[in-house]
Amino acid sequence: MRVAIVGGTGDFGLALARRLVEAGDEVVIGSRDAARAGEKAAEAGAAGGAANEDAVCGVDLVVLATNASAARATAAELRAVLASPLLSVASEIPPRRAGSLAEEIAALVDVPLVAGLHSLAAGKLAQGRPDEDAFVCGDNPEAKALALELAAKVVAGRALDAGPLASARALEGLTAVIVNLNKRYKGHAGVHVTGLP
Repeated sequence: MRVAIVGGTGDFGLALARRLVEAGDEVVIGSRDAARAGEKAAEAGAAGGAANEDAVCGVDLVVLATNASAARATAAELRAVLASPLLSVASEIPPRRAGSLAEEIAALVDVPLVAGLHSLAAGKLAQGRPDEDAFVCGDNPEAKALALELAAKVVAGRALDAGPLASARALEGLTAVIVNLNKRYKGHAGVHVTGLP
């Protein structure tokens, strides 16, 4: 799979790039700063780095891995050049009272959008494939299948279909729960679902 990671110079994006490169995927790191994208791409062993609008061209899947505060603006800036499905991994903390960030971003782009990987921590992902499950939700079956394929490559647990895009409301909220657990118990919580075949 050829994957562009927009926001790939950040902790989560860079950790994700490393795991995908290990899995044999062709990864392009995107950033507002093309030179920085190139540096981080070399660091991760990625195929290359480019400005965001160039990174998203000719790929199978685009991962929007910017901070939540920049996700909407970045998606809007890329709208005209996006031709591949978009995977949103951002969560706002504290969680939103209604709707989800992913649903807002979906309204800003003209490509299928799925959401997922919200329960994965950048620090753990940087160290290897965490023994956790990863969740993906969305309304477009083909886009969701691509995101689930990606998720299965970066965790030692399972990639699980969490339903329609409306489920992003719960998945994004899960990030806040995990952050609170880690603070309270000074740990590195993850999620593994039991009782599934």
